[in-house]
Amino acid sequence: TPTLFNSGTLRSQLSSCYLTTVPDDLDGIYESIKENALLSKFAGGLGNDWTRVRALGSHIKGTNGESQGVVPFLKVVNDTAVAVNQGGKRKGAVCTYLETWHLDIEEFLELRKNTGDDRRRTHDMNTANWIPDLFMRRVMEKGTWTLFSPSNVPDLHDLFGADFEKAYVAYEEKAARGDIKPARTIQAADLWRKMLTMLFETGHPWITFKDACNVRSPQQHAGVVHSSNLCTEITLNTSDTETAVCNLGSVNLLQHLKDGANGKELDHDKLKRTIITAMRMLDNVIDINYYAVKKARDSNLRHRPVGMGIMAFQDSLYAQRIPYASDAAVAFADTSMEAVCYYAYWASTELARERGKYSSYKGSLWDKGVLPLDTLDMLASARGGYVEVDRSSTLDWEALRKKIAQDGMRNSNCVAIAPTATISNIIGVDASIEPCFGNLSVKSNLSGEFTVINSYLVRDLKRLGLWDDVMVMDLKHFDGSLSPIDRVPAEIKQLYATAFEVETRWLVEAAARRQKWIDQAQSLNIYMAGASGKKLDETYKLAWLRGLKTTYYLRTMSATHAEKSTVSAGRMNAVSSGSDAQGSTRTSSALEAAAAAAQMQMEMATNAATDIKFCGVDDPTCESCQ
Repeated sequence: TPTLFNSGTLRSQLSSCYLTTVPDDLDGIYESIKENALLSKFAGGLGNDWTRVRALGSHIKGTNGESQGVVPFLKVVNDTAVAVNQGGKRKGAVCTYLETWHLDIEEFLELRKNTGDDRRRTHDMNTANWIPDLFMRRVMEKGTWTLFSPSNVPDLHDLFGADFEKAYVAYEEKAARGDIKPARTIQAADLWRKMLTMLFETGHPWITFKDACNVRSPQQHAGVVHSSNLCTEITLNTSDTETAVCNLGSVNLLQHLKDGANGKELDHDKLKRTIITAMRMLDNVIDINYYAVKKARDSNLRHRPVGMGIMAFQDSLYAQRIPYASDAAVAFADTSMEAVCYYAYWASTELARERGKYSSYKGSLWDKGVLPLDTLDMLASARGGYVEVDRSSTLDWEALRKKIAQDGMRNSNCVAIAPTATISNIIGVDASIEPCFGNLSVKSNLSGEFTVINSYLVRDLKRLGLWDDVMVMDLKHFDGSLSPIDRVPAEIKQLYATAFEVETRWLVEAAARRQKWIDQAQSLNIYMAGASGKKLDETYKLAWLRGLKTTYYLRTMSATHAEKSTVSAGRMNAVSSGSDAQGSTRTSSALEAAAAAAQMQMEMATNAATDIKFCGVDDPTCESCQ
């Protein structure tokens, strides 16, 4: 979106994402907050790593006092995001990451609660857990977990895999002897339960996995991935001298299908041509971009990362008559993403032959002949198992490996799947890799409210002779869901199942097939109807086992629903008939439905105070929603 918003302006800041790491000293902390303000001013989304900042009760050598911990500073970050919006076009948006061993982690989990001391709450800022694999193994194996202040264990921040485990266990032994204070030991499962509880209650902090991001990073030789970005799809190195930047673009997958022997299929020739053009464009953006911060410019020109993604995955399934909740959809997620990644990597190595390799190429996994698919075995080795992912492929990856060995790579990272909410709206397709939120829904952002209707469904219902005023009323009454409408055939209900009707595991399985090809990550919203502690536990453990690097919002059904949209101005829930714009000839069943809907509206008005509101497509403060 920044590329669209800012092209041709005085300050053409075209990059989407900025990632920073915050040092543990007052100058560095406030310099980082200043950087946030500058980057936000010119329309960048922010991801901050705050793990290095010492915990509450830690000793301050300069004053011989005790630290107030990380939370008071996060309050300042929150208010800075509100004060400095994205160029006056979008609300300022920042996500703070904290590692699971930080002594302030439990208070960090509660930052988005609506109760408690408001001075220790951040209602406008996103938060995310940066979880090492050792913690997940302790959860799985019912072990204990020790919390430290980073000022006492400074090397843990930069370690991952076996090196992290070795250092962490040694620190645990010291803490057990009383040699490290402050420190505290708890049950890993108890902390995991609190993470999931807060995620359900507040939608935050998101669940992201440190080791999967680092072990599978092609740039391990050049630094450490300390966090993801605002939308959890970027996994780039950050340090005191480098602010990571990523430039994003997305292929409209629907426009890359062709007629095949058995219906629609992927058009590889067209997809390859599109991605070659897109990768050249994104590489150009790195050079012409306006950088508000020198550390961002230095990092981007050194590593030249880009994020080629996709949108209209759901639309492509409609075109192929494939339900989202099916093995066929998972297989299409696999083969389509394999193709996108293959052509993106091939385009980057072609650019390297033409323009030269990126400057930190030497020593990277690309340089060693290790491709993203190969890193799954590295992750399994680092974890000691716990990676259950399909490894099959369909394209000639050996040819690509030889090509990279010969010509190198132009970009350190090439692929990331962003939320694409705004650009998908502009071209009229479903966002990113998301299932359809609702066949009839209302989307809100700072530009206003928009009624969104599933045109594919309308076409099919017209073909079946089922599209009429009563169907519109039923769709509104049932929040865009077909499942309670008896006259709709089962096949149509399955094909047009909405996000909350798709079993959550299908989202994770499809994402796992994509992730094996991707050198960065993907914005994966988790939709869950009838959420429970057991279901949350199973879903996020499955995400870890399937090798996902990150997850994004948890979207659950709220206790009540928002007011329905109307297609007739000035009249709530009114449906116009073909012969009478005011609806005077509506059928009696439509009138009964309208009366029922009106009664429901009255009940909602009564119960509004008790409604627990989670992030949804009608949230103008949510980066994904915009």
